[in-house]
Amino acid sequence: MELTADQRRHLKSLAHHLNPVVMIGNNGLTDAVLREVAVNLDAHELIKIRVLGDDRELRAQYMEQICSDLQAAPVALLGKLLIIYRPTEEGKSRIVLPKPKKK
Repeated sequence: MELTADQRRHLKSLAHHLNPVVMIGNNGLTDAVLREVAVNLDAHELIKIRVLGDDRELRAQYMEQICSDLQAAPVALLGKLLIIYRPTEEGKSRIVLPKPKKK
């Protein structure tokens, strides 16, 4: 799923007040962590994930893997926080994204 810059900016503003709902610890991105991320995406659509550790490249890999495995969209990687978005499958999405601008 691809987001435009305006959509990403909108989602970042919505995520500003959110607290992280999942934490990736020293064991890394396990199946249990992926399941927990999926459950929270289904419940909230937009979530923050806290990653312990100082390796920025590893955090970027986690973001990539989560988004590809769960068909989600990366919104932002801010320090040790990952912001991820996935619209709900059932019914209508609770978050309304700005329409892409026509060129």
